[in-house]
Amino acid sequence: MTDGYSFLIGKGENNVELLSRMSNRHGLIAGATGTGKTITLKVMAEHFSSIGVPVFLADVKGDLASLAEPGAENPKLKERIEYIGIENFRYQSYPVRLWDVFGELGHPVRTTISEMGPFLLSRLLGLNDTQEGVLSIVFRLADDMGLLLIDLKDLRSMLQYVGENAKNITLEYGNVSAQSIGAIQRSLLRLEDQGGNIFFGEPALDIRDFMMTDHTGKGMINILAAEQLFHSPTLYSTFLLWMLSELFEELPEVGDLPQPKIVFFFDEAHLLFDNAPRILMEKIEQVVRLIRSKGVGVFFITQNPIDIPDKILGQLGNRVQHALRAYTPRDERAVKSAAETFRQNPAFKVEDVITELKTGEALVSFLDMEGRPSIVERALIAPPKSLMGTITPEKRNSLIFSSPMGTKYSETIDRESAYELLQRKVEERMAEEKEAEEKKQLEKEQKELEKQRLAEEKAAEKARKEEERRLLSEEREKAKAKANNPLNKVAKTTLNTVTGDIGRKIARGLLGGITKGLFK
Repeated sequence: MTDGYSFLIGKGENNVELLSRMSNRHGLIAGATGTGKTITLKVMAEHFSSIGVPVFLADVKGDLASLAEPGAENPKLKERIEYIGIENFRYQSYPVRLWDVFGELGHPVRTTISEMGPFLLSRLLGLNDTQEGVLSIVFRLADDMGLLLIDLKDLRSMLQYVGENAKNITLEYGNVSAQSIGAIQRSLLRLEDQGGNIFFGEPALDIRDFMMTDHTGKGMINILAAEQLFHSPTLYSTFLLWMLSELFEELPEVGDLPQPKIVFFFDEAHLLFDNAPRILMEKIEQVVRLIRSKGVGVFFITQNPIDIPDKILGQLGNRVQHALRAYTPRDERAVKSAAETFRQNPAFKVEDVITELKTGEALVSFLDMEGRPSIVERALIAPPKSLMGTITPEKRNSLIFSSPMGTKYSETIDRESAYELLQRKVEERMAEEKEAEEKKQLEKEQKELEKQRLAEEKAAEKARKEEERRLLSEEREKAKAKANNPLNKVAKTTLNTVTGDIGRKIARGLLGGITKGLFK
């Protein structure tokens, strides 16, 4: 039965029902490939949608978009429906919204560098502790400078700025080495090759767009096309973890509600924990523990329960365990570990049953009204009401084009951010340097001109003096030549004689006259 309070998910000796008010206590869907995990996931998603709870799930195989089309009856499904005793079973479709990081099979999903933050970005880039510390300095400096880090070019520009000003930055923020800057830049190139340049940008995803209902009140089922994204495991897992952190940061505290505000299915959950450093594990554990108070239910889907760390596994109260195969010692340990997590049923030995389960069967234990795990049941899982399989490209395109999210997210926006502002600073600095260089060159030219003028004046003065000396020399030569001329000598002698005689005659005549006058 489905009444908004409980949901019949399957039947064994007894019915197994998922309580809506306990769905925020999280859950686990585990089992080997081909044992029915996807069917269980779809049945749960349909239930939550039908009671008005939005759902998010990642589609790594490409067969979850079929929730948008009603299923078709066949004898095996009819037999299962009758065995379980589901009344008024009706095949139907559910409101589906398609998303895709690469913008090909759904609406683009983007975030900004600033929103992701240095912690998750360090994991995405595979940085060591030292490089992570440098990246944190870059973010802190950008915040202090009021610079938005939106896309990869913003981060590259900021890294370059920090590298060029490392000496000054180190005094206030800590050591920054050129080697660390270079390593981060190389990691950014690898991320870009994986499609990171598409993922980072604007308009960034508004997480509230995942928390909508359709016109009939059904919760929207948000499906992330992850077939291509799954080939970049770190990007895939970091993106889903970022979404969880966004829900945690954005939603207010609400405590335990009659039903969750949104349910988040994390497929291939083991990728989240592979090679995760201790501090990241602590953060994930903290988010999973605290996000339940925000009204968010998280279901991890994985092949093997031992892929989930014990501290997180201990927080997953609702469990559906499909068949496990015990081919190796590790598989045997996984079977034993999975069996020990259930509240035992005296009717069978859980460790034996896990390897005997058929496709569509599972060991199920959900929390009761008091939050206690129920006794595990071997149950046949109910069939989904939507189509099992894939949808046509035409149907997918129809879902995308009819969604109002297309107008909001289809066109990218490149507003002014760190790249543009730092580029402007570079241009201003280059302009200042050019102006200073031109001024210096002008001063140099003026000095050269002044030097040249002084040299010319000095040369002119020297030439004038030389000309004066030349003219004086010529005059002297002329005078000397004139003096040495014979005619001039005779004339001079005659003149001197005449002049002397005249002088003497006058003298004598004058004296003589006086004398003559005195002596007469």
